[in-house]
Amino acid sequence: MFELNTLPDYRQPLEKADRLALQCKPNPDLDTFLRLSGGGDPTPLHSLRALAAHLDVAAIHVKDEGFRLGMGSFKALGGGYAVARMILEEASLRLTRTVTFDELQTPAVEAVARTMTFACATDGNHGRSVAMGAARMGAQSAIVVHEGVSGPRVDAIRNAGATIIRVPGTYDDAVAQASRLCAECGWRLVSDTSWIGYEHVPLLVMQGYTAIVREIVDALPEPPTHVFLQAGVGGMAAAVAACLADAYGSWAPMTTVVEPDRAACVFRSAAAGKPLKIAATEPTVMAMLECYEPSMVAWRILARLADVFMTVDEQEAIDAMRCFADPCGDDPAIVAGESGGVGLAGLLQVAGRARYRDVIGLDTDSRVLVINTEGATDPLRYEKLLAQVAFS
Repeated sequence: MFELNTLPDYRQPLEKADRLALQCKPNPDLDTFLRLSGGGDPTPLHSLRALAAHLDVAAIHVKDEGFRLGMGSFKALGGGYAVARMILEEASLRLTRTVTFDELQTPAVEAVARTMTFACATDGNHGRSVAMGAARMGAQSAIVVHEGVSGPRVDAIRNAGATIIRVPGTYDDAVAQASRLCAECGWRLVSDTSWIGYEHVPLLVMQGYTAIVREIVDALPEPPTHVFLQAGVGGMAAAVAACLADAYGSWAPMTTVVEPDRAACVFRSAAAGKPLKIAATEPTVMAMLECYEPSMVAWRILARLADVFMTVDEQEAIDAMRCFADPCGDDPAIVAGESGGVGLAGLLQVAGRARYRDVIGLDTDSRVLVINTEGATDPLRYEKLLAQVAFS
């Protein structure tokens, strides 16, 4: 059963570095990265008219990141973009001049890249993005995976050219190990979570995610009134919330952050009014969101911009997958992995309860935005979970 917690209406301005990094204006560097990665076209933005009528709202739009850069996840935007930026920063130092994105595939820059090794921890998708970004430039990568990362996701990272390092424990244990290895080996850490003293690279990762919002703003006829954003460490939710706030100003949508109830570090932090590391319990089916401590940068942004924090349970997440796969009426079918549909899971729970609709102002005029953050990045697991719902 879901939980919901609202914050007082006290949205605050972002810190300057966060605001500048996560704007909605054109970003030539990010556009060049997308072009060089073979993915300049926007991902689909679906309108679910039948589901909107069923839930008694004006519109539901779904940004489908299951088609992003051939990787099937929004994470393709973050790790790879950060790797490219870090290579250019290092090349600028070595060549004693500013090196731009247009020079990314020149011999001089590729020579620098071949001397670099990038490392990170991952639940699956971020590590694959880092590995693909490094391989594209001729750099090396070492990806730390914890015991909960599924075999097909590990294979996808290895096939992208990475060395796999397995560790026991959770994602947070993998983060600690990746940080240690980088300090010992001189590798470059490309973490999608941040802590005190380590914010520049996670902000680069989050900056990659702003491409999602620019595409949404270009495609939507009207601003959304509500957005439901899933969170692990909170990086995607914070980047999207910040970029929407920049795009729409006082018309920015009410933002609801949705997490697994078994790994609700942002939810618990909001309840406490400060970032918390929570204890790991049972693994959650929402594998890409199984994190137990929020990113410092993400928390800083969400504490200023998010309006509502909520959790969903295992069955609610799987039900959202099925809602996408077996849609109402003539709505398009959408392939959403076990974490991809969590924003929709939050909407389904709130929309079905009058008291909570009132809390967030969800009514017949509401225009709702959700993001399918991943497709079936583990196809066997996807099919198994849908079958589990269908025959339970």
